[in-house]
Amino acid sequence: MCGRFAFWNEKSRILEHYGLDDAAEFKTSYNITPSSQIPVIRQGKSRELANVHWGMVPHWARDTKLQPINARAESITQKPFFRNAFKKHRCLIPVNGYYEWKKLDSHKQPYFIKLKDQELFSFAGIWDCWENPKGSLESCAIITTESSAMTAHIHSRMPVIIQPQNYEAWLTDGGEKFLIPYEEEMESWPVSTQVNNPRHQGEDLIHSVRV
Repeated sequence: MCGRFAFWNEKSRILEHYGLDDAAEFKTSYNITPSSQIPVIRQGKSRELANVHWGMVPHWARDTKLQPINARAESITQKPFFRNAFKKHRCLIPVNGYYEWKKLDSHKQPYFIKLKDQELFSFAGIWDCWENPKGSLESCAIITTESSAMTAHIHSRMPVIIQPQNYEAWLTDGGEKFLIPYEEEMESWPVSTQVNNPRHQGEDLIHSVRV
């Protein structure tokens, strides 16, 4: 799964990377947690950045009690909870890296994971808009798949990563062909267990520690 990630880029970098003319203001953090408002890149009449709730609520839901943060690539086209969003509402989720926890004998050790040669990259995501008489909620989930050889020693799952040359195709055409492990080189290192606490937000969270 993917339950925490980091995103610290300035607006100018986001505009350049995603080919946007302008974008709404967004928050950055070294410890983004579920239920946060996070920026996503999606395709409307043109490509746009929107801030949405991390925790998926489909448009047809009776309430907002169930809010999964991840959608499994292997079943996303079959599960009613996700399949309509996968077909019609795909998005890119900008990140600089993410955290995963490795099971050890006595505890779970957090690791920070990133692409080796790209500071900014994108998770594959889906989004939807739930409405009721009191208002609406736009929300999203991160699509996950089996881990690559680079990350399997930490965890059995990883986010689906979309390469920049595939952004347009992912947003406009979609397709299960993109829902595969990222097999190119990645970096990872152990970090402080302070990341377990959502109140900790500083850059020190991604610094390497001894284990």
